[in-house]
Amino acid sequence: MKELLIAVREGRHQDVPALLAPLDRPERRLALAELKAVRKEAREWEWRERTRAQKALLVAGAGCHTGAAGCATWIGARELREWPRSPYPWVLEVLADRDPAWLADLARRLAARSIESEAEYRLVLELVRMADCPLPVSDGIVRGWAERVNRSRWQQRPHPPLTDILRAEPHLDVLAPHLMDMPELPAPVAWSSDADQGAHWPSALTALAAEGLLDRTLLLDRCTTRLLRGGKTADLRFCLLLMRGLEPTVQEEAERVADWIAMAADGPSPVAGHAQEVLARLDGHGRLSVAQLAAVSGAVLFRTEKKLVTSQLVLLGKVLRRNKSVAGQLLPVVAEAFGHPDIGIQERALKLAARHLPSAPPAVHQELADMAAQLGPVHRAAALAVFGDLLDAEPADDAYEEILPPAPVPQRLAPAPENTAELVEDVVALARSGSWEVTDFERTLDGLIRCAHTDRTALTEALGPALAGQWWAGAGEQDEIDRRFSRNHDGRHLVAASLLGRISERAIAQGRARWTGTGTCFHAALDGVMYARLWEAAAAVRTGELPFLLATPTWHTGSLDPVELVGRLRRYQELGIEPGPADFSQALLRVRRSDGHEAADQAAGLGTVEGDRLAAWIRADEPVAPVLRRHVEAEVPAPGGWFQQSAAGARRILLATRERLVIQQEFPRAFHWLGRPHSPVQQRCYHWGASAPQWMAALPEDGETLAAWLLPSVTTCVEEQRGGAWPLPALVETGGPAAGAIHLALAYGLGARYPEDRLSAVDALLLLAARGRLDAALLGKELTVLIDRELVKPGRLASSAAAAAATGAYRTVLSVLVPVLPALLSRERSPRGLSDLLAVAAECAEHGGPPKTGPIAGLGAAAARGGSTQLVRQAARLEAACGRAVA
Repeated sequence: MKELLIAVREGRHQDVPALLAPLDRPERRLALAELKAVRKEAREWEWRERTRAQKALLVAGAGCHTGAAGCATWIGARELREWPRSPYPWVLEVLADRDPAWLADLARRLAARSIESEAEYRLVLELVRMADCPLPVSDGIVRGWAERVNRSRWQQRPHPPLTDILRAEPHLDVLAPHLMDMPELPAPVAWSSDADQGAHWPSALTALAAEGLLDRTLLLDRCTTRLLRGGKTADLRFCLLLMRGLEPTVQEEAERVADWIAMAADGPSPVAGHAQEVLARLDGHGRLSVAQLAAVSGAVLFRTEKKLVTSQLVLLGKVLRRNKSVAGQLLPVVAEAFGHPDIGIQERALKLAARHLPSAPPAVHQELADMAAQLGPVHRAAALAVFGDLLDAEPADDAYEEILPPAPVPQRLAPAPENTAELVEDVVALARSGSWEVTDFERTLDGLIRCAHTDRTALTEALGPALAGQWWAGAGEQDEIDRRFSRNHDGRHLVAASLLGRISERAIAQGRARWTGTGTCFHAALDGVMYARLWEAAAAVRTGELPFLLATPTWHTGSLDPVELVGRLRRYQELGIEPGPADFSQALLRVRRSDGHEAADQAAGLGTVEGDRLAAWIRADEPVAPVLRRHVEAEVPAPGGWFQQSAAGARRILLATRERLVIQQEFPRAFHWLGRPHSPVQQRCYHWGASAPQWMAALPEDGETLAAWLLPSVTTCVEEQRGGAWPLPALVETGGPAAGAIHLALAYGLGARYPEDRLSAVDALLLLAARGRLDAALLGKELTVLIDRELVKPGRLASSAAAAAATGAYRTVLSVLVPVLPALLSRERSPRGLSDLLAVAAECAEHGGPPKTGPIAGLGAAAARGGSTQLVRQAARLEAACGRAVA
């Protein structure tokens, strides 16, 4: 056994089988205990030495286990399975003397675990061969098999057809059907290639089913089940191709009619389209009953995809022409489309109902007339011509009520925890979560200062064991710990680590003296402000002199009540304590300046330097950095510093800010970037798409300044990157006026490339309107400029507008679109997406009334062009909605 352990430590896995052979069961159990100790010890070795030893550990441990369950756990351990060259042949050698039933059990257990490589699949396959048992089928086994098949084909020159490779597979009949049961197809199978390239899996499986090597009926059943279950687009495409290739007969399709109905009603568009084709084919063969057609049509006509709805109306029209006696059953279903958002669908359904209405019973006439109330105003005259007196002359004009989200109400922060046990719990939760949320972070930071002031010894004794698992709490090199903290790593832990003495006095002094706000971008500048506060707090928590922090916010947005700040300064004055420069400066940036005259008088009455500064700051009521009104065209670098061409040649509309001398003269050095003039120029920024809450909380009363500085990152959402618009909802919750910068940022977000960014912008739009701060004319003007510069596409704006209108904010959305439409309607060549914008505007006018600004320039000319294009139809619809409301 000693020689075995030496060989394992030296990584000689080839020698392990011979050394294991003379050991009996008791000796192997003893050896296994030693091997477990070596495995644990090896985790601390240098990686090359550890890798060599782990190969030998795998082989030796597999041979020493006497139970299949333990052996499977050993072989399947992650640290013993990541090999560039697999040691599994030696594993098979040490297991060669095991009972076939034992090997079969091991194969089954390994197959049930995560199979992540072709080598692991081959291991199970060899165990099955040695045990002479059926191959256990699992997702991992099938994935490994697919990778092996793909590799086998590509290793041959020339590449043989996939059909030939699969035909030679001994377990094809059990592995191939399982493909449709997997949550996600293996990459080689899901990869799309042309059928004539020889690597097309659906075509190969179809051919093998025709040869009888695969059970065709089983494949049909599995495909049907998978299509019903749904999944990734590529997986569903694979199943559809296989289903079509198998060419099910009419009888086979009729046996699955309930499945086709379910797919047409609820499946993804490609699946629903295929199901719709099958149902139409079944109807042509007389295998689809009227009741079944009515059931599926009622579901399909509620779908938003115009192609599916149109195809269903065409099918209904064919059935009605063929058999007029079913009009009473099918026309109420047709009328479901009267409520479809697309006016073209409404018109088609109305014409179909009008054509076959005479064949329907009188009771159905009234039912359809009642349902016609859902039709838009543009179809009102046509509906009257069809239903006559059965239709109300004019629908009831209910009082309209705009639906907006509740205006956000600032939530007061709970008092900082002063109980040691509660504070320790909060500190540990913050350390583990990695959160920068304002409420959690600020309460915990203030709590550390307060508890260190009241009972520093008790806090240290309780906090030390609770944070023992943190990287800085161990027996690491002091210089390395200082270096990591000085580079702003794990800033959330800085004050706690200082309290526990894990940062040197020298590092704290250097951290306080270091200019952290280098200001390569505003994100870095605000991070510098935060770290200046943290280093200052790290020094204060050691002495316990400060009773609390001045800059702790009053509300969740980061804003600070001026009266509360005056009270804190008064308490400092009573205790004879000098405020920390960074702490007091951050408090000034957070204090609410509007309607603060009384607080300013109280501050001036303190008779201290800080009181005078606070009074002057509130009375000035100026933004940290005033935003210039004029646009600036700037070239913006893509993430990572490289310039990336956009539709506008990388030229984007941005805003500059003026300097604020008081920031540079009276604030600490870490704050100086904020007071300098800034013009949007070429700069590198590695914060694109980020929306860290501490940035908003640093300047909670200066939304315009934040918006101007955020614009370079917000603009990335229109072309190349997700996440640029994510900060917008938080931005519109900030204080101060909402002027050009906020509205320009919102305009970029509404034209974002990705839906999740557009939804963030829609949320921000509705919140801004709910707070009564939305300037619709200004937002429309900014959108017009961005569309004119091809920075925002009308189609994307239409998508955002439709999402906002769907919440019930029809008048808000219309007020934003009205300033945009004239410029687009006046173009000689109508831009793509204009018809969609007109459709949203028309829907808003139909629900919320006409625009208060009067007629829309160019709308009448667009509606009078003639023809049946969507642009003309939607322009006529909007004109009719405005005209009806005016009348």
